[in-house]
Parts: sequence; C-alpha cells; structure tokens
Amino acid sequence: MAGREKEQPKKDKEQETMETAEEKNAEAVTPDEKDTEDSAVEEASVEDGKSKESSDPKESKDSLEEDTEGTDADSEGEDSDQSGEEDHKDKKEKKRHFIKTEKKEDKLKEQLNELNDKVVRQMAEFDNYRKRTEKEKQAMFETGAKSVIEKLLPVVDNFERGLAALEEGAERTPFEEGVLMTYKQLMAELEKLEVKPLDAVGKEFDPNLHNAVMHVDDESLGENIVVEELQKGYTYRDSVVRHSMVKVAN
Repeated sequence: MAGREKEQPKKDKEQETMETAEEKNAEAVTPDEKDTEDSAVEEASVEDGKSKESSDPKESKDSLEEDTEGTDADSEGEDSDQSGEEDHKDKKEKKRHFIKTEKKEDKLKEQLNELNDKVVRQMAEFDNYRKRTEKEKQAMFETGAKSVIEKLLPVVDNFERGLAALEEGAERTPFEEGVLMTYKQLMAELEKLEVKPLDAVGKEFDPNLHNAVMHVDDESLGENIVVEELQKGYTYRDSVVRHSMVKVAN
C-alpha cells in the first residue's frame, strides 16, 4: 500500500509538468499563428455555409422562385389597379372632351346660321337697293329726256308750219330743200330716241292722249271722234310727252 501511494504522487507531478509545458507552449504561440488559426476557423465556417447551401440548392431555388412569384404577383396587381384607374380617367377625359366638342360644334352651327341669315338678308337688301336705284336712275333719265324733248317740240312745230306754207308741186329753192332735209334729220333722231307722234285724227277721243279745245256737232261723224288735230302730240317710250290738241265732234 505504501508503494502505491508513492506512485500516485509521482503521476500527479508528471501531469502537472505536462500541463505547465502545454500552457507554456500555448503562451509561446505568435500572433501570426493566431491569425492563421482565426482565418482557418472563418474558412471552415464559410465552407460549412457553402456545404449547407450546396446541400439544399433546390430549397433555395424554390424559395427564390416563391419570392419572385410573390413580388411579380404583387407588381401585377398594382399594375392592374393603376391601369384600371388610368382607363377610368381616360374615359372621363374622353367624355369631357366629347361634351366640349359638341358644345363648340353647337356654338359654331349657331354662329354659322346667324352669319348665313345675315348674308341672305344683306344680299336681299342689296338686290332691292340695286333694283330701286336702277328704277330711280331710269326715272331721272326719262324726266331729263322729257324736259329736253319738250323744249325741242316747238322747234319741230315751227319746221312743220314753214313746210306747210310751201306750195305743193312748185319747184323748191335750195333753201327750202335745206329746211326740209333738216326737218327730216331732226325727226329721224327723235325717232331713234323713241319719240313718236300721236295719231289722233279719226280716233276716239282719249283724255289720256288728247286735249280737246274745240267741239263740233256733225251728224255724219260718230260721238267723241277727233275731227282735227290742231297741235301734234308726242310720246317718249311709254309716256306722253305732250298731249294732242284736237277738235272733237258730237
């Protein structure tokens, strides 16, 4: 027993010496060695992570696909909502634009109708004004022509009196021939101006054409028949310039 007890303290001493030697060796480790050990530990952890990732590649892909599908679905839902709102807004804007265009078209139609009415009225007024002015000009011209013709008729009367004093069948002097030619020329020009003498003798008395200055009772003649023309009457176009001065029977 005494021998065993002696052996045990020896073993304890040996263990203590071994532990002290290991501690010394551990203390004697340089910082470079510690860095290498740390890097080795990190590499081991990275390899473990890779091994885990490589061990479950399907799970990681499935999770990624699920995540992407979820995000795609969310984005599609948001896009559909946005597109629906945009379509609704577009419809509203189209309706407003259509209503505005209709109102503008109605206003333009009203303005066009008003302008057409004004143009038609102005054209009618202008046509009436043109016709009225033409009639007024014609009337003014006729009144002016009548006044000139009235002044020329006494000259014609004097020519006729002078020619009536000439003897029929007698030879005419050059002077008389000149007077006759002047008379004929004057009457031709008056005829061109639509001045014509009135035929009164043998016609029924017409107060619109004749001026009765004498009355004769003659049973051989009818009633209100012009027997004699004392002064010729003339017309200019459709109006009487001078009434015929006549003698009426019965």
